[in-house]
Amino acid sequence: MVQMKAWRAQQGMSTIESVVAVAVGTVGLIVAIVLLVQYSVASYGTRDVSGEAAMSHEAIAARIKPVGDIAMFDPSAPQLAAAAVPVAATTSAPAGDKGEATFKAVCTGCHSAGVLGSPKFGDKAAWAPRIAQGMDALYEHAIKGKNSMPAKGGNPALADDDVKAAVQYMVKAAK
Repeated sequence: MVQMKAWRAQQGMSTIESVVAVAVGTVGLIVAIVLLVQYSVASYGTRDVSGEAAMSHEAIAARIKPVGDIAMFDPSAPQLAAAAVPVAATTSAPAGDKGEATFKAVCTGCHSAGVLGSPKFGDKAAWAPRIAQGMDALYEHAIKGKNSMPAKGGNPALADDDVKAAVQYMVKAAK
């Protein structure tokens, strides 16, 4: 401290003058750093990258592409589309067999357990009000879907005749 006072006295500076000198030096240093950064960024932004392979559209797309896909499904669940194709192919089978096969392949998942309010197979009390609406209404609901039931039981590959045969099979069991 004594040396600092001696140095200031030798330079002819007061305390206030030395504080101002330090402040001006600090501000000058900050301004110099900001100008250097600005110059660097400005020159980088205006450079021509058209000839650089790393900046081509293909290279950028390859860098930002997704790492993988996510598919959420239950591998143990019955595969409706795969099960329905053989059913649709059995056009020579009697209507009862076709209805039973379609029911077992597509409809049994919900109608055996009464999932989401679906009438259980063979439950006369649950089927009675539906049967009272008529077969045309039941066909339409089964083909187009109603409430929680998806169209064609969730298998759009099913033929309308196969859906109707399954409805007939379920109604016959509920009478």
